[in-house]
Amino acid sequence: MGERLEHAPVLAGGTAPLPDLVRRVRSALERGELCGLPTETVYGLAARADLPAALDALRAAKGRPVDLPLTWHVASRAALESFAPLRALVTRLAQRYWPGPLTLVLRGVPRGLEAVGRDGWTGVRWPAHAATTALLAACEFPVVLSSANRHGESPAIHAADTAERFGAQLSLVVDGGPARLGEASGVLAVGPGRFELLREGLLRLDDLRRTAGLRIAFVCTGNTCRSPMAEALARQLLGEALGLATPRAENDLARFGFELASMGLHATTGAPPSDGAVEVLGPRGLDLRSHRSRAASPEALLRFDRVYAMTHGHLEALSAKLPPGRRPPLELLDPRGRDIVDPIGGDRAAYEQAAREIEQAILQRLPEWA
Repeated sequence: MGERLEHAPVLAGGTAPLPDLVRRVRSALERGELCGLPTETVYGLAARADLPAALDALRAAKGRPVDLPLTWHVASRAALESFAPLRALVTRLAQRYWPGPLTLVLRGVPRGLEAVGRDGWTGVRWPAHAATTALLAACEFPVVLSSANRHGESPAIHAADTAERFGAQLSLVVDGGPARLGEASGVLAVGPGRFELLREGLLRLDDLRRTAGLRIAFVCTGNTCRSPMAEALARQLLGEALGLATPRAENDLARFGFELASMGLHATTGAPPSDGAVEVLGPRGLDLRSHRSRAASPEALLRFDRVYAMTHGHLEALSAKLPPGRRPPLELLDPRGRDIVDPIGGDRAAYEQAAREIEQAILQRLPEWA
């Protein structure tokens, strides 16, 4: 490993690296050597993730404790297909912040990253640097990057500084210009029961929650039976999908950025739920007695990301109620396109039927939400 600095013909603004540079970086990493690569946050030390000796060399160069995790750096969102839990929620975060300064720590350890994952979780990031993305895409093996600094020091933001600090420990350093942001990425752990900002970086927890979760409203006629049943069942089933210990608590869902509500197109504000709705949800561990109806006003509806109607008639009325060009996505709750019949005035069997249909529709919707 004789070269101390490679002045690569790469611009931070997105010019692709020349084929010779790609070949040299790929060959060095393939052999288990270390390279310095630019990102938009700071410079990083890159190593082949599926070679334990390369990871040992990386930790030794940084003076990094063995138990501290390393981050898999990728060239596209397709890497998320290696992780199953909370796929929709994680995808929303990646669509908003990738490529960019957000490391996601996800439950699961993809093949080839067994020496990188910690306690069944793996950190992954797509950096917003065109040259490094192109270099990563050219590698047929997983690559980790760790900030170019020894443990406890500030990271390097220039290629020359990276080379000076690590010298012959690196095979080469790609000069992509000064790191644009000069600050390490935010690190967010997302998985069943967990939404935890491990390092703030440039991102705020409230913004991450707002991106990850959804504000969901359910609408029927009077907001006394179908839509409140839908809200309560959705709260329970969504909480279970998120791995929450107390899935019916509003603040637990809010941890993941979710807000659920129900309304009625012709609701009388403050009316209690129907006795039938209370009775059929009780055995499911859901208590509707504190529910009070609210009207589905345009102002209320416009706060939500998704609005689900119980019937085609509700859907038409909602479309007419909302101003053109300012409508949240409106859909039937049942993705098969079936109306959920109003059980009001019916016997317990009618309410049981409505609850079952609502529950089945929500179960089909869950993969879209979380």
